[in-house]
Amino acid sequence: MLFTADHDDIRRSLQKFIANEINPHVDDWEKADIFPAHELFKKMGSLGFLGLNKPVEFGGSGLDYSYALMMAEELGAITCGGVPMAIGVQTDMATPALARFGSDEVRREFLAPSVSGDFVACIGVSEPGAGSDVASIKTQARSDGDDYVINGGKMWITNGTQADWICLLANTGDGPVHRNKSLICVPMKSKGVTVARKLDKMGMRSSDTAQIFFDNVRVPKRNRIGDEGKGFTYQMIQFQEERLWGAAACLKSHEYIINETIEYTRNRKAFGQSILDNQVVHFKLAEMQTEVELLRALIYRAAEQLVAGEDVTKLATMAKLKAGRLGRELTDACLQYWGGMGFTNETPVSRAYRDSRLTSIGGGADEVMLMVLCKMMGTLPGSKGSS
Repeated sequence: MLFTADHDDIRRSLQKFIANEINPHVDDWEKADIFPAHELFKKMGSLGFLGLNKPVEFGGSGLDYSYALMMAEELGAITCGGVPMAIGVQTDMATPALARFGSDEVRREFLAPSVSGDFVACIGVSEPGAGSDVASIKTQARSDGDDYVINGGKMWITNGTQADWICLLANTGDGPVHRNKSLICVPMKSKGVTVARKLDKMGMRSSDTAQIFFDNVRVPKRNRIGDEGKGFTYQMIQFQEERLWGAAACLKSHEYIINETIEYTRNRKAFGQSILDNQVVHFKLAEMQTEVELLRALIYRAAEQLVAGEDVTKLATMAKLKAGRLGRELTDACLQYWGGMGFTNETPVSRAYRDSRLTSIGGGADEVMLMVLCKMMGTLPGSKGSS
């Protein structure tokens, strides 16, 4: 069994925190195109929410991944996508490799304050010419004595305008593209780091997303996570947790939109009956609820295997792919049943429609997920077993 009474205790505390400290402010944060990350993260860190599965010696609770997954699912009850995504970057995207492979020194400097909520973290992988194609990044970290000198740029960086440090993937050598990269913790106040602009996005409005440039940024080599040249491998491992997190965070959000649509269509009348009374509507909503439960079962199975120490690349990839596809189908169908009101910004379904679209892009596009799966199945041209 994945969840226990201990999980439920934390779940109830998190539900109360979301209801009291987050959801009442979401509309204002959405209008402002940003939320106060330092203020919110400090509150969450004080309650232990930012380090459930991080090492105890660096401020975490030392629990297994099932607790992080439980938290991801509960964050789906936040009535927007931007805030939970930003929290997920802090807990499950920028810090897993640091927690697992970082030296004690670098973990004290960057992980501990991220767990406590004193630091806001971001992850720097994507570039204007290298989003889902991680191997083709161009940012360079040139060796210079005991330092790296970094030049390049990153794009679509969640938390980028507020972050205290970035978990940066950069080329530290000239060898094969899968063995020449390293992950480096870079303080955002370092000389030469420039937040060029905050991006104006279609959805995820309350989450700040930045373009960042690095111009001869000097950082000590001790800030590197793990071994030099292992960054691509570490990032692929980190992606397992990121993609599972992204899928799990969709579950309650999807259910919320289904329930809101049920209530709206029950009360909305057309041609002498409620919209909900049309078979095409209540059948479709039943089908969507079934799809959510199927996705939940897949995510839970993957989480159980991850806790057991197994490689869950295949299942995490499937979950990420399905979550993105389902989000597009579900929000599109539900918005249609809201009619003209669904096309206004004042309804939850329109926000969900905008926010959910990112799931098929961020953390690896649908097409990349399919390439990974086909490679594992031996059907990708050039892979073993393909014709």
